[in-house]
Amino acid sequence: MLSSFAGTTLFGERHGSAPLSVLALHGWGRTHTDFDRVLAPEGEPALDAVALDLPGFGASPGPDRAYSSMDFARAVAPVLDEASSPVVLVGHSHGGRVAVCLAALRPESVKAIVLIGAPVLLRAHRSTPTLAYRTMRRLRHFGLVSEGRIEAYRRRHGSADYRSAEGVVRDTLVTVVNESFENELRGLRCPVVLLWGHDDLDVPVEVAERARDLIGIDLEPASRPRVTLRVLDGVGHLVPTVAPAEVTRAIREAAQ
Repeated sequence: MLSSFAGTTLFGERHGSAPLSVLALHGWGRTHTDFDRVLAPEGEPALDAVALDLPGFGASPGPDRAYSSMDFARAVAPVLDEASSPVVLVGHSHGGRVAVCLAALRPESVKAIVLIGAPVLLRAHRSTPTLAYRTMRRLRHFGLVSEGRIEAYRRRHGSADYRSAEGVVRDTLVTVVNESFENELRGLRCPVVLLWGHDDLDVPVEVAERARDLIGIDLEPASRPRVTLRVLDGVGHLVPTVAPAEVTRAIREAAQ
């Protein structure tokens, strides 16, 4: 059953009992239901948790302007006020970006983070625009190609997420896919579990390895948090729905 949060600006589902000890944030184009089997494992007690629909997804209203990941974090932050003690943040894919920002924004409210296939760093080898697209942009600069033609090209050749997005949601996507969180990772003080699918083509394991090596390095050695990287064989990007028991295990490990 859906519940409202943050003054009815967000919706999601409660599991277990209040107050919450786990806050789960889904990936781009997904909803809170990705965490159903994670937070209410079959044959086991449900975790005391909330899984949100992020702004613009599921039942939550969309933003009125292009959001950064930090804007998403600010929108989610009031939900943490329901907790009586620091919570475990669980962020899959785009939700991982938001989780890292939320930990930077409200460090006192975060006990630990579980990052799952999260693009918190730009890929080491990013694809570059095709020659055709670069040429069209250059011609547009001189007024020789219309914006409509550029947009038609993007719709034909852009990612599935880009093609399915419109208006503010598309502008938001363009913003967040170009973000990288080196500074936030370097300053993290809470324990982090990095849970990745070995076959993740959207956010490859090399991103997790670089994130692991950055987390907490701005702190004194004795103050650096515990960081664990676990890679799941035979699993791709959608870890919460494909391997929910592993996510539940990671949450419990992070909470210790």
